[in-house]
Amino acid sequence: MLVLLSVSSTIPASAQSDDKGEGQLINEPPKGITAEQVIQKFAAREKEFQQARDNYTYRQSVKVQTIDDDTPDGQYEQVVDILFDDQGRRIENVVYAPQSTLQRIGMTREDEEDIQKLLPFVLTTDEIPEYNITYLGQQKEDELNTYVFDVNPKQIERKKRRFQGRIWVDDHDFQIVKTFGKAVPDFGSGNGENLFPKFTTYREQIDGKYWFPTYTIADDVLQFKKAPPVHIRQIVKYTNYKRFGSKTRIIYEGQQLPQAAPNPKPPQGQEAPPPPQ
Repeated sequence: MLVLLSVSSTIPASAQSDDKGEGQLINEPPKGITAEQVIQKFAAREKEFQQARDNYTYRQSVKVQTIDDDTPDGQYEQVVDILFDDQGRRIENVVYAPQSTLQRIGMTREDEEDIQKLLPFVLTTDEIPEYNITYLGQQKEDELNTYVFDVNPKQIERKKRRFQGRIWVDDHDFQIVKTFGKAVPDFGSGNGENLFPKFTTYREQIDGKYWFPTYTIADDVLQFKKAPPVHIRQIVKYTNYKRFGSKTRIIYEGQQLPQAAPNPKPPQGQEAPPPPQ
């Protein structure tokens, strides 16, 4: 988000909300498999996931608010359907896009890119060489047993958006089921500063195999150097996943996916999708 240097009010820092479905992090190695083997397995699964999601249509709903004393004082909102045209090319159809009322910050090209690519973070075999990946242990996420890794870019470059944070990998399907972190780098832009909030993305199982992103929340205070801090809240929902075309087949481990399967339980203490904190 690019700050407008005319900002004059200050926003007190907000406490980070707890994830009630999260168990204690147990610092012990994986059983029957090495941490490096876990990385290789989930990276291969993520590549399959990425290819599968490219064959789905879905709706992406974005809401960004600036918060003053827990009350929104500006809002950006957009609803887009991700579809295919008659030639099978990926297209975006804007369903709803009212005039933005944001005044203390502005949406930038990097914000739009992050919404598309980094909030639904994918770490495939192709991206593994770009990151330092550190195994931390095992942790319960609601009803799932997960391996936990810290992920940090080996290089932070102005023109290359990357993820920095933590991922949770299901110990059965070897797919990322949750991410927490931020897009990097932050940087100055003209007379302003382009800063990006910490976010959490939850995934749910679609069609019985792939863990697709369904909900992202960011509730953070952007600490600008040239202007007062700005408390923002950002919600992104990914809904209505549908496989494209009656002739399309998604192959997973040599087998065609079933038509549908129920989603797992959402994060404990939250509805699906959970409300803003």
